[in-house]
Amino acid sequence: MPRTRASASPLFVPRKAPRAGRKAARAGFAEARRQARIAGAPPKRRTEGAFDPELRPTYPPSGRPGPSSARGSKLGLPAHRMTTATASGAYPFVAEGGLGADGVFIGRDVHAEAAFCFDPFSLYGRIEGFTNPNAVLAGIIGMGKSALAKSIATRSIAHGYRIYVPSDPKGEWTAVAQALGGHTIALGPGLPGRLNPLDAPARPASVSEDDWATELRKRRLLLLAGLARTVLKRDLQPMEHTALDLALDLVVTEADASGTVPLLGDIAHVLGSPERLDRALGNQTGHLGSAAQDLAHALRRLVHGDLSGMFDAPSTVEFDPTTPMLSIDLSRLGGGGDDTALVLAMTCASAWMESALADPDGGRRWVIYDEAWRLMRHVGLLERMQSQWKLSRGLGIANLMIIHRLSDLLSAGDAGSRGRVLAEGLLADCSTRIIYRQEPDQLTTAASLLGLTGVETQAVSALTKGRGLWKVAGRSFITQHVLHPAERKLFDTDARMAA
Repeated sequence: MPRTRASASPLFVPRKAPRAGRKAARAGFAEARRQARIAGAPPKRRTEGAFDPELRPTYPPSGRPGPSSARGSKLGLPAHRMTTATASGAYPFVAEGGLGADGVFIGRDVHAEAAFCFDPFSLYGRIEGFTNPNAVLAGIIGMGKSALAKSIATRSIAHGYRIYVPSDPKGEWTAVAQALGGHTIALGPGLPGRLNPLDAPARPASVSEDDWATELRKRRLLLLAGLARTVLKRDLQPMEHTALDLALDLVVTEADASGTVPLLGDIAHVLGSPERLDRALGNQTGHLGSAAQDLAHALRRLVHGDLSGMFDAPSTVEFDPTTPMLSIDLSRLGGGGDDTALVLAMTCASAWMESALADPDGGRRWVIYDEAWRLMRHVGLLERMQSQWKLSRGLGIANLMIIHRLSDLLSAGDAGSRGRVLAEGLLADCSTRIIYRQEPDQLTTAASLLGLTGVETQAVSALTKGRGLWKVAGRSFITQHVLHPAERKLFDTDARMAA
């Protein structure tokens, strides 16, 4: 149907026409122009019938008519004041003020559109609820958690930190350590590296000789018990603890007399000599020969088994406290389904590295446990980690535990078991929790263990690569990790997946 067109042109009024005639002519012209404008406008669609009567607006678009319309500044209400803590209850990511500019630059705070920096030591005592410098990092494969850990380590060196990686099961930290002027110790069958886990670390100046000798003996006993427990896959009996005590004392006494260092092979040899143990036991009731047989065979694996040549000889390397980064490459171990060899190597390597960590004057240090999910099933390693977690503040150590899923903590044992309690204790002693994307079936476990809100749980399920939820002493941040091109090339763990 053709559209109706209308127009209006100026009306000629004679000069001598009366005033009333001219006024009427102007009014007629204005009305004709208005009608032309209306006729030229597109027809309005009538949508009123499509609306539910209950959904029709009460007032027209111009607002409520009358003196109660609150227009013209006639209605004035007092300003409502509230703190940012109260306003953050509406949505926790809107009013968060950040952690400040101190520390290592991590990336961009997504909601605040600002730089995000983190330093566990500068936050201690400054933020309520931040009670320790330890952190846990969880995320599925491919979301960038390894790049974040390496970036934190690399950038922390510029702030005076030293980086220690007690166990590198995949060998990913070797290139990073070499690029930063650090050192890597590679252990495995056929490699020249040797570490004696019974080495005596340097005595701190603030500790007396007697106290240090007692502390050193306790550490060695804990190491031997942890190794035996890992191989035997059970707790030690009281007589087995006694046998370890006697064997260690005999070996240390002989080593001091000859000017050598005690070795695991010497401990295994004494445990396999019932007569020597019985003579050392004296007139006490009982014989230790049969009780020490399992211990002797357990430690024999470190001397003549698949770990021979790595921990049964004097150390071929010395610990350099001035090196910016030290990592222990264990990628040659644990390739099969049984990771017992890898766990034994981790235990020995951690004991050897404690020679540096025990020095309270060693400065601020990051200790990074990569692939920590492998440790969850072994009580001996969990006990060593718990001891280091508890002493982190006094020693100036920030521990970082890297896992894939929060449910890895539950694999330490059944509810109420020793391993389960230790694993959950490690999480409780982490004031910083960094959560990268989790699978949908893991969200419930993550929310339960970390106390996530509904908004945070939904955010975790939708995180993209390099983006994580940071829970710092109860405060929440969504942070996008920013990598330098040189870091991106150095930290690339997907090179083998490329064409």
